[in-house]
Amino acid sequence: MTTGGRFSYAGEWAVTATGTEDGLVTDEIRKNFASDNVSPACPAVMDAMMRANAGNVGSYGDDALSRSLNARFGEVFETEVAVFPVVTGTAANSLALSSLVAPYGAVLCDQSAHINNDEGGAPEFFMHGAKLVTLPSADGRMEAEALRTGLRVNAEGGILKPPIHALSLTQATEWGTVYAPKDLAALCEIAHEHDVPVHLDGSRLSNAIAHLGCTPAEATWKAGVDVLSFGGTKCGAMAAEAVVFFVNDRTRPVLKDFERRIKRSGHLWSKARFLSAQLLALLEDDLWLKNSAHANAMAQRIVEGLRRHAGAQLPFETQGNEVFVILPDRLVEELEAAGFGFYRWPTPEGVSGTLIRLVPSFHTRIEDVDALLAEIAA
Repeated sequence: MTTGGRFSYAGEWAVTATGTEDGLVTDEIRKNFASDNVSPACPAVMDAMMRANAGNVGSYGDDALSRSLNARFGEVFETEVAVFPVVTGTAANSLALSSLVAPYGAVLCDQSAHINNDEGGAPEFFMHGAKLVTLPSADGRMEAEALRTGLRVNAEGGILKPPIHALSLTQATEWGTVYAPKDLAALCEIAHEHDVPVHLDGSRLSNAIAHLGCTPAEATWKAGVDVLSFGGTKCGAMAAEAVVFFVNDRTRPVLKDFERRIKRSGHLWSKARFLSAQLLALLEDDLWLKNSAHANAMAQRIVEGLRRHAGAQLPFETQGNEVFVILPDRLVEELEAAGFGFYRWPTPEGVSGTLIRLVPSFHTRIEDVDALLAEIAA
């Protein structure tokens, strides 16, 4: 078993074996619930990449698949868009924000935001030193009044404070909660009243949409989002994200040179067809949403099982595929010893036990969840 930082992992596979007349038969239980990033790429994505792996085509996005991205994403989101595929969510978030924020400016975000806690300083690096300003929240969802206050206090600081040039929100949030479209719209309206464009970290946007039952348009630009970091990897891609600009008066000025930002940062892939093939495969027949709906369903199965355990405390509502639970220290250690992988988080002050995160994916099966719950109940 290895333990480093907040990640605790004791092996991905547990193998039980039974003897038969023909020899040894194994039944593998998928025990790694650390993240939806641990899953393989889904078969449809791999098939699309294999189909793209034929012949010579134009490079740096000058191929049929890449040229079709704007139209296809436009169909899905029901509006004019400009799509720029990249490999990582860190690149998508950082490049998107760098296009909105001057080096002397700032991004306002929730204190739990991935850009604040998990990007290794990449947003500040890409923004050439611009500052992240955070607001506290109870469950990762920024409140409208807190945003109003934050913008007002910033403006009152005058030359002494870096001006807020962008608002960054996360959907689904880092605590597994989801903004209702009306609440997202209220935040975007406040930001726009202050001439501040809105960026949405959509690493798990598909999980949020699957939970809400709304359209991609209703979850993004119709609520006021200007720029989206579209997450593909967590819902089935091998490595594919995208910066999606919803074309409007706030985004048009930055589109002209955005591809140069991608090139300068080393994120312009020469064989872009393989990124585009992954993204198009996810959009085909709503695969991205179906994969995430399955992950959400497995998360709910975990929650239902945990609610039957007297020692489990669920500090947040599970609305996507991230389950946060406080378990007795002894039980957490037993799960590790049994080979289950998960992240640990700091437990709130005054609360006994250990806070862990369990994240199923499209690759998670009912039997995998039930094996986890059986270990917890043992």
